[in-house]
Amino acid sequence: MQFENVDGALVCRTGGELLRIEPWGKDSLRVRATMLGSFTGNVWALTERVEPHTGEIAFWQEDEWDGNGSPTPMPWASITNGRVKAVVNRVGVISFYRDGALCLREYFRSYGGTISRESRCLKIVNREWKGIIGGDQFALNLKFEANPGEKIFGMGQYQQQQMNLKGCVLELAQRNSQISVPFYVSNLGYGFLWNNPAVGRVTFGSNMTEWIARSTKEMDYFLTVGDNPKQILANYTAATGRADRFPEELMGLWQCKLRYRTQDEVLTVARQYQKEGIHIDQIVIDFFHWTVQGDWKFDKTYWPNPKAMVDELHSMGIRVIVSVWPSVDRKSENFYPMLERGLLIRTERGAAQTYDYQGDCVEIDPFNPETRRYVWEVCKKNYYDLGIDAFWLDNSEPDYGVYDFENYRYSAGPALSCSNFYPQMYSRVFYDEMRKASDAPVVNLLRCAWAGSQKYGNVVWSGDVPSTFEAFADQIQCGLNMGLAGIPWWTTDIGGFMTTDVGDPAFQQLLIRWYQFAVYSAVLRMHGDRGPYNIPALDDRDWGGGYLHTGQPNELWSYGEENYKIMRHYYEIRISMHDYIRHLYDEAHENGSPLIRAMFYEFPDDARCWELQDQYMFGEKYLVAPILRCNCFRREVYLPAGMWKLTSTGEIFSGEQTVSVDAPIEYSPVFERLA
Repeated sequence: MQFENVDGALVCRTGGELLRIEPWGKDSLRVRATMLGSFTGNVWALTERVEPHTGEIAFWQEDEWDGNGSPTPMPWASITNGRVKAVVNRVGVISFYRDGALCLREYFRSYGGTISRESRCLKIVNREWKGIIGGDQFALNLKFEANPGEKIFGMGQYQQQQMNLKGCVLELAQRNSQISVPFYVSNLGYGFLWNNPAVGRVTFGSNMTEWIARSTKEMDYFLTVGDNPKQILANYTAATGRADRFPEELMGLWQCKLRYRTQDEVLTVARQYQKEGIHIDQIVIDFFHWTVQGDWKFDKTYWPNPKAMVDELHSMGIRVIVSVWPSVDRKSENFYPMLERGLLIRTERGAAQTYDYQGDCVEIDPFNPETRRYVWEVCKKNYYDLGIDAFWLDNSEPDYGVYDFENYRYSAGPALSCSNFYPQMYSRVFYDEMRKASDAPVVNLLRCAWAGSQKYGNVVWSGDVPSTFEAFADQIQCGLNMGLAGIPWWTTDIGGFMTTDVGDPAFQQLLIRWYQFAVYSAVLRMHGDRGPYNIPALDDRDWGGGYLHTGQPNELWSYGEENYKIMRHYYEIRISMHDYIRHLYDEAHENGSPLIRAMFYEFPDDARCWELQDQYMFGEKYLVAPILRCNCFRREVYLPAGMWKLTSTGEIFSGEQTVSVDAPIEYSPVFERLA
């Protein structure tokens, strides 16, 4: 191993591998390695200009004993940046220390290492590169030692029961309702970013942690340390970016359903809300308002004057957001112009089709700057210039007909090497141009994200999840882990996306419990595909805005007087918290804190809080305990140290105990922190 100090970075060379470790912001290090002799220059998520730090680099030798008991001096090196230190031994194994205590070490079981003699015959190395025949990409396998008792949180959104990811295997790939944001927070006082958008896998095993990139040119990760998750997230978001200040006029109720089919339906709903004395901040026009996918324009049959519609909604103080998909149907007027100019995703074999819902479609390639210009120009003309305020960028994974990643290619390279970055590039089709057009914060709605997406005006929702209590419980941990991965603007479809019978009492109970939760979340947004599907189509065409089904009504008053009364009451609670919610959004902008927070985020010294995933903090003030089972009207809640007031009754409780409280359908337990 050859070590050198190159402009304050520790550079190591051995066996054809180039390794570079350098300071990257406060108490943080960036680690890169490649077998190609030089680095690509990609920053991926590490986009921000961080405070410059100079690494303290040291070189020395340590004796290594051979089989005959004779010592041989071997080179070692270290680099320190504030509270974090990386030590590299003579075969390139890296150990990381926080304030002198080991927190993470690469895994190595081979000759010449520092591991015991018994393990050397295994020949397992810490960084394994396997060249992909015929190209300059590699399959990369990076391993770390497992820390006993470690708890791991973040990584984005995975539809599962486990919030603590220790013991989990996670696909590093984007799917509908699965969002890979590869940053995690450890209870051992460090945070780790896998700064690589390649498709792959991570295993947080009890014997080792293993990161796999199926196709890449270099390894790239970032490690930061802190006293608590808030410090760690502040360091991480300083390097990857933070959300803008959220507009005050969008902190109330967003109204949506699958789907408003005409401009008259939209206006009727808006007028009724106005009559009811309920202000909706934004109304969402969902998919298939268009002619065909990829035309990106209103079907004039059912939307004859969208400008007049937008003007009337604006007169009520209601913003308008419209659905845009990245899929382009062969029947679209934009298909062949985009195909000929290379603006669509390519397939490596077989048909060109990448998406098959309601059409024979190929999706756009937003890695290509010309694609971004083309799509924006069409959407600007057909939407933005009419006064449309924001865009619902659905299917932003993208949602492939088959998630066969090795069959797709972008202008940036094979999908295996960069597909996880797709949602961020798709969001920038709109974000970059909207920022040029106005100084106002951009707020678009997306179904997917990657590390750093928080800085591109993305409200991320949890996807097309089922309308079940089990799915509802999963969304709690999804939202908490998304926040710990640096994505503070996160929301869900209230009541879940898919139900077959809105009259089912069990569904209505779920809807109320989900709505009560959403009031204490970043964005309060009504949406869902509501059965039964007995509403006739508007026409018998097989294209355009009239043929596809619509769900049942999904406004606050749509579920009967008793349910409306509850939702109306909780709407008033949301409005009463406006100044507090603004404060939480400001915190997200200033230090990266999420709005909904794992209990340990506010109480990192309370071991019990690291075990809880069925309750959370809405900022620093409110402890929220959602009801996650049908016909459950009482639940236990753990209260950390301090004094707490149950908001439904005013009863005062002392902390550091578990209490049992009533939870009638009218109330979901919420405690206000008094001291």
